[in-house]
Amino acid sequence: MKAHPYLCDFEPVELCNLEYCQQRGAHIDAHLDDMWLWGDRLVTLNLLSDSVLTFTLDSNPGVSVGVPLFRRSLTIVSSAARDTWKHSILPEDIKERRIAMTFRELSTEFTAGGVREQEGNELLKVALLFEGKTVNS
Repeated sequence: MKAHPYLCDFEPVELCNLEYCQQRGAHIDAHLDDMWLWGDRLVTLNLLSDSVLTFTLDSNPGVSVGVPLFRRSLTIVSSAARDTWKHSILPEDIKERRIAMTFRELSTEFTAGGVREQEGNELLKVALLFEGKTVNS
């Protein structure tokens, strides 16, 4: 990701892995990700199969935009697509097993110069400790 000009300064602090299977009716309802904690860029690596990311506007319920998510593609959701348009994965767009890896960065409140910069630094330290192992509770 660091090789992409738009992501050269991207510092992921969270990785969310989701599995979608048609047999289970897997989908994700239209939503906006939290803005107080997560930064402007949501970065998703789409694995195993193609799908569609659907964007909708509460202010115009008849409008939707489908963005193809090709197998092994990297998608960046930012700006109005991030903070104005809700995004979803519709059940009918899951044709085969799909794995989505979504990376999130901290909001400006938690980065250099932000009012919660110190907390953000601590969160980044914890994120850097990740070794790819499952945490069992």
